[in-house]
Amino acid sequence: MEDAVDVILGQWARACPGLDASPMGVVGRVSRLSRLLERGVKEFLAGRGLEPWEFDMLATLLRSGESHTMCMKDLSSSAMVSPGALTNRMDRLVERGLVDRRPAPGNRRMILVSLTPEGLRLVDDVLEGHLDNERDLLAGLDDDERAALAGLLRKLLVSLHDTDL
Repeated sequence: MEDAVDVILGQWARACPGLDASPMGVVGRVSRLSRLLERGVKEFLAGRGLEPWEFDMLATLLRSGESHTMCMKDLSSSAMVSPGALTNRMDRLVERGLVDRRPAPGNRRMILVSLTPEGLRLVDDVLEGHLDNERDLLAGLDDDERAALAGLLRKLLVSLHDTDL
């Protein structure tokens, strides 16, 4: 069985016979997988009226604890977006009635963001389907293969110092 990256590697082998292009086999596949998986997630969420970043923000608040509340600084770190971009995103979620934003009690410089009842309902409604969609996207691997791949990807991420939210 051959994939598109095998074709590219074959082209490199013919063009530059002494070149070790094997890193392209990993990086190229991870890159292509990222685009394909992102497309599959985006299409699923679009069918439910959400952009991936919107679901990410709502899911982050859902898993943050019983109050479903986080400060903007922690949300910015978790989403890996600048504070300015996060403010813009929160403006859009506030407009949709999915989150509430307010100063923290006793510290007006800290802004807290919470799921509204509508935001909680939406993320609860979408979550199981989202996980089913991700399972479908990974259907080419059995459970043991998924676990092995997750372990290898974790090892690579740690080696690249991606250990913080």
